[in-house]
Amino acid sequence: MFAFDPYSPAIDADPFPFYKTLRDEHPCFWSKEAGMWILSRYDDILRALGDWETYSSAQGNLMTELPNRAGATLGTTDPPRHDRLRGLVQKAFMKRNLEALADPMRAIAAEAVAPLAKEKQFDFVEDFSSKFTVRVLFAALGLPIGDEATVRDKAVLMVQTDPHTRAKGPEHIAASNWMRDYAAGVIAERRANPQNDLISHFSTAEIDGDRLDEREVLLTTTTLIMAGIESLGGFMTMFAYNLSGIPEAREQCVQNPDLLADAIEESLRYNTSAQRFRRCLVKDTELHGQKMKAGDFVCLAYGSGNRDERKFENADVYDLARKPRGHLGFGGGVHACLGSAIARMAVKIAMEEFHKTVPHYRRVQEQLPWMPSSTFRSPMRLELTRAN
Repeated sequence: MFAFDPYSPAIDADPFPFYKTLRDEHPCFWSKEAGMWILSRYDDILRALGDWETYSSAQGNLMTELPNRAGATLGTTDPPRHDRLRGLVQKAFMKRNLEALADPMRAIAAEAVAPLAKEKQFDFVEDFSSKFTVRVLFAALGLPIGDEATVRDKAVLMVQTDPHTRAKGPEHIAASNWMRDYAAGVIAERRANPQNDLISHFSTAEIDGDRLDEREVLLTTTTLIMAGIESLGGFMTMFAYNLSGIPEAREQCVQNPDLLADAIEESLRYNTSAQRFRRCLVKDTELHGQKMKAGDFVCLAYGSGNRDERKFENADVYDLARKPRGHLGFGGGVHACLGSAIARMAVKIAMEEFHKTVPHYRRVQEQLPWMPSSTFRSPMRLELTRAN
C-alpha cells in the first residue's frame, strides 16, 4: 500500500522516488498522514497555481501554517486583496533600488568566505550560506546589527514542523511570537526614524492613498525575515549541495562564472529547497478520477513537478545546457515569488566569491541532517572538503 507522508524523514532524505510513483500511479493522491490531496504532475500544479478561484491561498500556503498568518501576507491572500498587497509591497521593493545591493552583497560574500581559505573542511551552512544570507537580509530590511544569530535561529525554527505530531510545536510557535514582537519593535523605530530600507518603505508605501495597515506591515515584515533567511539560505545551500555532487557542472561553473546563471536555473528545477506548498479548495473539483471536496487542502508538490518527464526531458539529470523554461522553483501564477530577482542575484554573487576561494569541493557526509519541514527541504549542515 503506497503512502506519502511529507513529514517523514524518508521523504526529507530523498523525495524523488516517491514523487515518481505519485506522478505515474497516483497523480491526485489523498495522503491520510498529511490530511490533504497531493498533486504531483507539472501541468496539474501549474493549472492550480493559475486558478486561485478554485485553489485558494487564503487559509495559508505553508503545509503546516503558523498561527495568525493566513489572510494578511502575499502568500496567504487571493485577488483582489492579493493584488493590492503585491502592488504596495512591490512599490517598496522598487523604491529600495535592489540593484544597489549588488556591491554590498559582494563585499559581504567576500568577507564571509575569507576564513575558509585556511580550512580543509567546513560546514557550508554555518560557515558561509547562513552568514551571507543573514547579513544581506539585515542590509536590505534595515534590521539592527548585532541581532543576526538570534534572528536566524528563530527564523529557522519558524519553518520547521514536529515530524511526530505533524504540527507546529511550542518551540515553533514561541519563535513565531518572538519574531512578531521583534519586528514590531523595528517597525516602530523605523517609523520614528525612516531610513532607505525595506521596512521603512513598507510602512510608507502608498498607491492612490492606499497603504498597508498595521497588521499587514507586521506580517509582511515577519514573513520576509523568515523567507529571506530560510528560503534564500536553503536555496543557496541546495545549489552548493547539487554542485558538490556533480563535479563536471561544478568545474564548468568555476572555469566560466557566467554559467552560474544557467546552473542556478537548473538547480531551481532539479533540486531546490521550496518543495511543497498548500492550497484550499473553494469548490468541489474532480481530477484524475478523484473527487475533491470544497474545504479540502491540496499540496502542490513543486519538487515533483520540476522532475516531471512530461515537461522536462531526462528530468532526473542535472543538465547545465538545459536552460529550463517554466520551472516551479519560485512558484507561479499570482503567487510567483516577488523576491526571485534578488535571490538569483544574491546566489550568483555569493557563489562567484565562494568559488574564488574554494574552487574544488565535495561532500563529506553520506547521510545529511535534513531540516524537519513539510514545506522546505535543505540540509541543516553541509560538510564540504576541498577536492584537491
